[in-house]
Amino acid sequence: MKTEIGALILRVTLGVIFLSHGLVKFQGGIENVAGWFESIGLPGFMAYGITIIEVIGGIALILGLGTKVVSILFSFILLVAIVKVKFAAGFLDGYAYDLILLAIAVHLTMNGSKLFSLEQVFNKKVDSVTFN
Repeated sequence: MKTEIGALILRVTLGVIFLSHGLVKFQGGIENVAGWFESIGLPGFMAYGITIIEVIGGIALILGLGTKVVSILFSFILLVAIVKVKFAAGFLDGYAYDLILLAIAVHLTMNGSKLFSLEQVFNKKVDSVTFN
């Protein structure tokens, strides 16, 4: 039970952080983010996709839907952020925070999180259906 409570805390925390990051990108002007992506050598259209993944994925993690898939997507986003942006700034001033988030995402990818998740609710309903 302690392990599930820990996974719940990690899942919701990661969801809230990514949801917040995605919402800030929309509020600050997604066009500005797309321009910044281009300035660091990434296609500008990726800003839209990443922002949508952050918002929808953040909500999904909070609700406990698609935890493993969303965590894989977040892992890729974090790896690109670390390599492309944060690594040059060094460990403490650059990628330490992203590395912690990556560790959480990898943990959730490997172990999932069923406590208080909609996935668990849906799985119970599917498991209880009998076919004649």
